[in-house]
Amino acid sequence: MTPDVWMILAFGGLLIAGVPVAFSLALSGAVGIVLGLSPDMLATLGTNTYNSIAKYPLIAIPLFILTGLIFERSGVALRLVRFAQAMIGPRHGGLALVAVLVCMIMGGMSGSGPADAAAVAMVMLPSMTKAGYPKPFSATLIAASASTAILIPPSVALILYSIVVPGVDLRALFAAGLFPGILAGLALLVPALIFAKRNGWEGGTLTADNPRLSVRATFKEALPALFAPILILGGLRSGLFTPTEAAVVAVAYGTLVGLFLTRELSLRDLWELLGEAAIISGVVMLIIALAGIFAWAGTMLGTFRHLAEWIIGLTDNGVLLLILVMLAVLVAGMLLDAISIYLIMMPILIPVMQHFEWNPVWFGILLAMNIAIGQFTPPVAVNLMVTTEVAKIRLEHTLGWALVFVVAMGCALALVAIFPEIALWLPRLLGYNV
Repeated sequence: MTPDVWMILAFGGLLIAGVPVAFSLALSGAVGIVLGLSPDMLATLGTNTYNSIAKYPLIAIPLFILTGLIFERSGVALRLVRFAQAMIGPRHGGLALVAVLVCMIMGGMSGSGPADAAAVAMVMLPSMTKAGYPKPFSATLIAASASTAILIPPSVALILYSIVVPGVDLRALFAAGLFPGILAGLALLVPALIFAKRNGWEGGTLTADNPRLSVRATFKEALPALFAPILILGGLRSGLFTPTEAAVVAVAYGTLVGLFLTRELSLRDLWELLGEAAIISGVVMLIIALAGIFAWAGTMLGTFRHLAEWIIGLTDNGVLLLILVMLAVLVAGMLLDAISIYLIMMPILIPVMQHFEWNPVWFGILLAMNIAIGQFTPPVAVNLMVTTEVAKIRLEHTLGWALVFVVAMGCALALVAIFPEIALWLPRLLGYNV
């Protein structure tokens, strides 16, 4: 067997053995270097790991992670829930609609599905359970809705995609993800409302536990939270700041909201959140850094080129190959996190994308939607792990509901694949190069 085959087999074997993704990438890359190049080339490991993370746009990732944590701790989710409840009022499926809407708005602040899922689940699950919704349904709906954070800007995954794929404007990606993200949320609402109506969940009557809330009062409370996405996206559109600077502005704004407006964030909390964000960011950056070894070895050995040529040789039909790629990414999304998928698969998929002349912005959104589905599809399902932990139920209890919402979001994915303008019209309208 050739060295590049040994490298791929080593990576697969390490993953099966339970070795963390970051170290599997590094060790398999080292195997490829030793067998295919020279043991002396191991001296490049330090340079490759450094070069992988020495990129200015990556600064936005830890900052948006910190933004999500700050808004979660500041009581923003609760205020958004109360405002959405006041707008929608008591009705069959009302709380399900609230959960989806709040997840989408929170996704416009954090850019992280698991953080979004945790914040909304803590607030919504007790209310939904009291209204008659089964815990497995509620946990799965919130996990699926939180996955839209990977699409609705600012998205950590789209930031990484813009770095991995040369020549892609991050602002165009952010704009392209907005309406597919909204479409995905609406797709989840359809089965949620149908099942709520059919099973009589949430009777739709005013009670002591379900009072009518004042729209004006709850709007005033939620206004700082609602202004956050406007500040981030408006600043990007106007050119007032770059995506990385937008992350800094988001952190500063969230801190001011938590300290002086909601007053639910203390300086001690802020210090703890800095530490928590550092830990999460450290894990992310470690994956990116060690993936640099795998990427360099694969490039030098021609592994990615060989795999891309093999994929292109499967069929001349671009539509069929796109379906195969989407299925492969969906399976990967069920097992790996978004960052690992981009780092592992994009060196292979970029030549395929260029060969069939797929629009890189549109293709990036399709990948993100696929990965979003994987975030609530067992066996790994990171979002679902968070919500089931909050709900105190076992992951396997949610399997049936997860399949329902996979089909729903899969329909949204199919629409974006068939009609690329769903993703591309807004960036074109805003004058971005797509």
